[in-house]
Amino acid sequence: MEPYYAGALSILPPVIAVVLALITKEVFSSLILGILTGTCIYTIGMGEDMVVVRTVETAFTVMVNKVDFNIIIFCSLLGSLVYVISMAGGSRAYGAWASRKIKGRRSALLSTSALGAFIFIDDYFNCLTVGTVMRPVTDTYKISRSKLAYIIDATAAPVCIIAPISSWAAAVGSNLKSTGAFESEISAFVSTIPWNFYALACITLVILVSVFTIDFGPMRKAEIAARENRGDSQDIPTDTEDITIHAQGGVLDMVIPILALIIFAVLSLLYCGGYFGDDPAYHTIGAAFGNTSAGPSLVLASFASLVVALALFVGRRLLSLKIFMQGVLKGVQAMIPANMILVLAWAISGVCRDLLQTPIFISTLVENDAGFAGTLLPAVIFAIASFLSFSTGTAWGTFGILIPIVVPVAQAIDPTGGPLLIISLSATLAGSVFGDHCSPISDTTILSSAGAGCVHIEHVSTQLPYAIVTAIAAILGYFVAGLTYSLPLSLGTVAVVLIGTTAFLHMRNVREDDAAKRAAAAQ
Repeated sequence: MEPYYAGALSILPPVIAVVLALITKEVFSSLILGILTGTCIYTIGMGEDMVVVRTVETAFTVMVNKVDFNIIIFCSLLGSLVYVISMAGGSRAYGAWASRKIKGRRSALLSTSALGAFIFIDDYFNCLTVGTVMRPVTDTYKISRSKLAYIIDATAAPVCIIAPISSWAAAVGSNLKSTGAFESEISAFVSTIPWNFYALACITLVILVSVFTIDFGPMRKAEIAARENRGDSQDIPTDTEDITIHAQGGVLDMVIPILALIIFAVLSLLYCGGYFGDDPAYHTIGAAFGNTSAGPSLVLASFASLVVALALFVGRRLLSLKIFMQGVLKGVQAMIPANMILVLAWAISGVCRDLLQTPIFISTLVENDAGFAGTLLPAVIFAIASFLSFSTGTAWGTFGILIPIVVPVAQAIDPTGGPLLIISLSATLAGSVFGDHCSPISDTTILSSAGAGCVHIEHVSTQLPYAIVTAIAAILGYFVAGLTYSLPLSLGTVAVVLIGTTAFLHMRNVREDDAAKRAAAAQ
């Protein structure tokens, strides 16, 4: 379909979807209305007749065109794997074992954070795997699914964007290569890592939250509800809940399939990247990861791990073949809500990017800001990247759009080859991750909800205050970076703002708790 430049109206669909979702707590209808708003703007702008019919027709056309069936199949197969592991008793056995080894809430949270940081290859794989492995443990210690979803989300994209070997590094490298401004794309990417203030601050905040049990905003309510076993903690049944356990499996019945998934994921990423092919250009791990495709790789890995589970469970007669296949189908059914949200999120993103040309509207803002002094450029770029990523729900699409614009702008302001270019690139990547991190239509956010077994809009609302605190620290850090070009001063600013704000919010909650206890004692 021919695109239509809608200008400022191009950001209206995601705004409507986000606002309605936060007000109604119902994400499906909110996304649908956002999509229809966008296609209505497109239909009217193109001068089409039969506006109502064409609006609906265009919405479904975009929906069909934007579906990534590899990710849908991966999510469905992983849902099947989780379901059959639970049927075989593996999840229950692992939860019991982990509760003996992991002592207390703090250890459970830190273990979840460490696993999220360890699985840095791909954010999709990270979201669903960490949720699958750690949910029995966090449930044991009455940690809310909202907190689990936050930790998963905050150690997915933020970790991938600072890992030199990851699908994200490959995507950034390909965009840097297209500019022709760097002798080595991987060296340029590595140079951005210490300046990626949002990712570094995000990981730091996760550690602070895990160690000191810091809860504020809606997350505090969710945590209190989880500790008190109240029904308003917004968790959705997963794993062992509402699943008939057919066998008394052991810990290895969970560990082996998940370990197989991790091993097959690495091998599949290398395979799809040409590591085992005939072209010697891809016979190194770095080159193969730079050439790989995450979707097909994860499909191969999830199918292979499901075959391992079949051999493990049916071969030992823990489950019959009939019951195993019933579990596979029920696992697919359990992932239908997450898959539906993904399809709708891809559709609204496609409406904005492909039909209404939101990226062009945002890019004009960047180009118009070329006159800014270097002092403001990194902070301005961070804000614009955040807004574009939040509106479209894609970090990759955002830095793909902005990197070719930011590079010449930074070079024009600082032609001496100083650090402004690397700082500006880092701000682009950081802003892209922030917008993706807190956007309700981001696929990473959706998969974090699914992996944790948390109601999606509850994850969005409980995570948002943490993301905003981190973003405030990051944007102030970029202002100092543009002013001084000093990494120690910039990181120090980020640390002071992040720790100071977090400590203030935590102490305010402590004072409120003390006041409530005194009031209760007085009565």
